[in-house]
Amino acid sequence: MADTPTAAFSIRLRVRLNNVPGALGHLAAAIGGAGGNIWSLEGFEATDAFLDEDVVVNCTSEAHQQEVIEAVGACADIHILSWEDRTFELHEGGKIATLARIPVGDRDDLSMAYTPGVARVCKAIEADPNLSHELTIRKNTVAIVSDGTAVLGLGDIGPLGAMPVMEGKALLFKEFAGVDAFPICLDTKDPQEIIDTVVRIAPSFGGINLEDIAAPVCFEVEDRLKELLDIPVFHDDQHGTAVVTLAALDNALKIVHKRMEDLTIVIAGVGAAGVAISKILMNAGVRNIIGVDREGAVYDGRGNLNVAKQWFAENTNPQSRKGALGEIMPGSDVFIGVSGPNLIHRADVISMAADPIVFAMANPDPEIRPEEAAGVVAVMATGRSDFPNQINNVLAFPGLFRGALDVGATQITENMKVAAAHAIAAAVSPEELSPTHIIPSVFDHRIAPLVAAAAAEAAVRDGVIRKR
Repeated sequence: MADTPTAAFSIRLRVRLNNVPGALGHLAAAIGGAGGNIWSLEGFEATDAFLDEDVVVNCTSEAHQQEVIEAVGACADIHILSWEDRTFELHEGGKIATLARIPVGDRDDLSMAYTPGVARVCKAIEADPNLSHELTIRKNTVAIVSDGTAVLGLGDIGPLGAMPVMEGKALLFKEFAGVDAFPICLDTKDPQEIIDTVVRIAPSFGGINLEDIAAPVCFEVEDRLKELLDIPVFHDDQHGTAVVTLAALDNALKIVHKRMEDLTIVIAGVGAAGVAISKILMNAGVRNIIGVDREGAVYDGRGNLNVAKQWFAENTNPQSRKGALGEIMPGSDVFIGVSGPNLIHRADVISMAADPIVFAMANPDPEIRPEEAAGVVAVMATGRSDFPNQINNVLAFPGLFRGALDVGATQITENMKVAAAHAIAAAVSPEELSPTHIIPSVFDHRIAPLVAAAAAEAAVRDGVIRKR
């Protein structure tokens, strides 16, 4: 199999075996022969004649799931009682729910939580609207807003298709930073309608996380909402990706002993993430970035550029290099992919400068797989959790919003983003730093508090704190 079995395509099989020696081995051989990876045996019931067993098997695709099921089903002494796709089972009924923070057990509780006592709080907020950030859910609540036009690597799948991703985002906000987040998927692609809708719902939230909105609409929507709202507005596909990329590159450069100002960086994908990554890297000292899209290198004077790409053309590619990605790659120090699968190959990495760094971050399939680049790349990172060095936005956005909400920030500034990146990078100690460990694990629960503290301090320094 070209791909690696993963929990994303795992199945749970309930099988009945003859209760005789070797029966379990026969099952394992059938699964292994089909390329499945047995992850766990979860429970069994035994009788004199039969053994009923639950087995979890990681596969590589939906088609591969069926191959494993057919291989097990073809065994005369094994009967499949039932099976389920564990990913779909996990999403059954959604992944988040609301919970009450206070009990309502008697008349006194009711009279304070609701009428008549609540009227006093309403009047206080009417007199001082800033109290809404202390006396309502705005203190700890973020809206995750999407139109479903750029979901993961799936593209425009609409607001209903986007909901599982937004629910997942809300789950991560809560798990890693204690932030209550709620998915808001909008049935419109019109930027003005998105802006108007978010402005109208903003009184219910303390921050707005824009998600999976395609470029160039995402740039217009974010810029206008920043102007219109006095709460943090953050397009995570842009800035979350940029923050974690900067953190990873900071540490990768320590391994290859190169400096930001000396780098030539090629970025595949000049959409939301590509533009934001370029901006934060240039702020960090990088001078030579060449972006490549479907039509080749982006340069000033090239036709068919939207507003964001025109800015990119005017501020990058100082030598106005032209050509396809394969023509731009030779001699580069760093490749950053935020585009699509299998865009570069081993020969492209070999053509790069000594000790090349490759961040192939397209999801679910990277621009080049780590096994193809093995032996010729100095540092390799992807956006996937099943490879080392996962560049994942979850390292950034929960802590950034946690810090912003804690100090009452009215926006998330460039200094807050850079401070977050440095906090993430610093979490990897010199003793831990290696080519396969340049970025902390997404399950490192130290990270969100570290990012929150760094972002909060930067917000205070930048003077973007709401009067309390």
